[in-house]
Amino acid sequence: MKERVKVNSVIEKSRLISRDLSWLQFNYRVLDQAIEPGRNIFEKLKFLAITASNLDEFFMIRVGSLYNYLDYKKERIDYSGLREGPFRKKLLTDTQAFYREQTSLFLNDLQPKFRDNGFALMKCHELWEHELEKVKHFFKRTVFPMLTPMAYDSYHPFPLLMNKILIFGVITVDEEDDADKRKLSFIQIPQNLPRFYEIERDDLLIFVPIEDIIHTFIHKLFRNVTIESSSLFRITRNGDFTLDESDDIEANFLEELKRKLKTRKTGRVVRLEIEEEPNPWMLKILKNRWNIDEDNIFIVTKDDIIDYTVFWQVINHDEFKDRIPKIHAPVAPLTYPENGKDDILEVLKNRDIFLHHPYNSVEPLLILLEKAAEDPKVLAIKITIYRLAKESRIVNALLRAAENGKHVSVLFEVKARFDEENNINEAKRLQEAGCFVIYGIENLKTHTKLMLIVRKEGEKVTRYVHMSSGNYNETTSRMYTDIGLLTTQEIYAHDVSEFFNAITGHSQPRIYQNLITAPHEMRSRLIDLIAKETEKATAGKTAGIAVKINSLQDKLVISELYKASQAGVKIILVVRGMCCLRPGRKGLSDNIQVLSIVGDFLEHSRIYYFHNDGDPLVYSGSADIMVRSFDRRIESLFSIIDPVLRQQATNILRYNLLDNVNSYIMNEDGTYTRKTPGESAPFNIHKEFFKLSLHDILDIKLF
Repeated sequence: MKERVKVNSVIEKSRLISRDLSWLQFNYRVLDQAIEPGRNIFEKLKFLAITASNLDEFFMIRVGSLYNYLDYKKERIDYSGLREGPFRKKLLTDTQAFYREQTSLFLNDLQPKFRDNGFALMKCHELWEHELEKVKHFFKRTVFPMLTPMAYDSYHPFPLLMNKILIFGVITVDEEDDADKRKLSFIQIPQNLPRFYEIERDDLLIFVPIEDIIHTFIHKLFRNVTIESSSLFRITRNGDFTLDESDDIEANFLEELKRKLKTRKTGRVVRLEIEEEPNPWMLKILKNRWNIDEDNIFIVTKDDIIDYTVFWQVINHDEFKDRIPKIHAPVAPLTYPENGKDDILEVLKNRDIFLHHPYNSVEPLLILLEKAAEDPKVLAIKITIYRLAKESRIVNALLRAAENGKHVSVLFEVKARFDEENNINEAKRLQEAGCFVIYGIENLKTHTKLMLIVRKEGEKVTRYVHMSSGNYNETTSRMYTDIGLLTTQEIYAHDVSEFFNAITGHSQPRIYQNLITAPHEMRSRLIDLIAKETEKATAGKTAGIAVKINSLQDKLVISELYKASQAGVKIILVVRGMCCLRPGRKGLSDNIQVLSIVGDFLEHSRIYYFHNDGDPLVYSGSADIMVRSFDRRIESLFSIIDPVLRQQATNILRYNLLDNVNSYIMNEDGTYTRKTPGESAPFNIHKEFFKLSLHDILDIKLF
């Protein structure tokens, strides 16, 4: 008790919020969507599955990173002020509490509603006799041949147990073996088996968990011995690694990356999820083997199910495909109402196009790129790629362009976390087609989103530019909110051309006219922009800053925001995920308000607004306020100079402030309070942006 009080006291005194504890608060906000009364059971299961997927990644990366310090006895002081040992205890204790919240929601609120919605989870003993015969046949014909018991004893080494796979630990007793009667074996459930066996019963679709089927017939795998116990569990391994890239890109880089990827399969165990009342002897072996304690062990009740991501099989089932509400069809961009009716190449010579996804389709960008691939006047295409859709139209267009003899340069980030293997394969396809492919720059991850098309038009050359906050990914563009700018303005084209020359050659531009880039200058430029607002406030002028990002963590920028707040600058931060800034603390951050928008779409766009004496400076792009964004990534922010487009970006911030359906207010202690309409009319930005007109963005001001 005293230790807990001491830990909480340290946390409360810190000027900063722990990154990892703040992330847990974010996952609570996602879980809150699964409680939302207006959602049906399939929507709620979707958000529950997302929280489970988020938590898996959290353990693999964030908890895994913490264990890199613990295991190698490196010192680390968290933003909360806690050292690595006490922080581990605090983090895992809080994560256990979140895990219990998930479990309670599933067992008490969601699962009881399954039958009313046409489906049910059932175990083998609940099935009718003829249904059980079907299951038995399925096990005999399909499952049994795939299962491989792996013994662990003095003759067999401890087997490699895979990350995020369901595993049975089986204790058997052989009365005829005088030396070692009790033995331990492991059975991993193959990933290519469906998690649920499906049975149709009248108007009910029954989902039988594969683990229960195996448990029911597990005796078939152990002949002439007694099964003392079988315990189902799942492990999460450390997936965080630092990639030291080789100078020899072609010979070593990709092979080293592949080797690093394999470490995700053998990394240290950071979490053990296991059914209640596991065999104590087996549990002791696992704890000793993996050097974990009770804090790492997450108990799952017999009525529960391990890994809620399995409910995607239910959500995406053909029987229920109409139960997830359809997304509103995209509307025409405000500055491109023709939307495909006029030649986009000609339109862009006269005006810029502002795309706000998913409210505007990504189609104009795809049409532009596909036209460029076929257009004989197009000489070159240059693009940065971070994450791609499956069967990507982007890649297909680039391949077609290369086949048509155009120069195609692709800066391909093969280190995009968890997309590495797909990116490597796609990059090889492009390279084999004749594209000039660059697999990253030195020790930096390329996160910027830029595209340049060079077209000869008579005696002159026109450069078509796309700059964005989001990936070149058609799939996520329908689910993530992002900003894109299509333009032929020379002021942008010059900067983007210079940028590509810098990353493909030895050019080193010191400063751009309309781009702010990392790792060289982004932090210092943003600090300068904040400082100018501070100067204006100190001089008694109106000053304001509004920022919309995914994450806020960089200490130096946070410190500058604190100074601005103390000088009287009004600061509004819309931070979807984790936020290490502590808002509303007297004398430190009185003038800072932090909001988070979590709802039907994943908020991914970045906007930086500086009041600038009533002549706002507005930027968008790929970068969050993160140490990694400033120091370890190639990032870019672009200035929005067209007055109408600048108003559109400003209005996105304004609508975020007006939202009272998806919005959460961050409290000083790092917790969040959900905004509600109260007596006001509901304002849901995920619906309102579909209704937007040019009239709505005129004469708006934030400060």
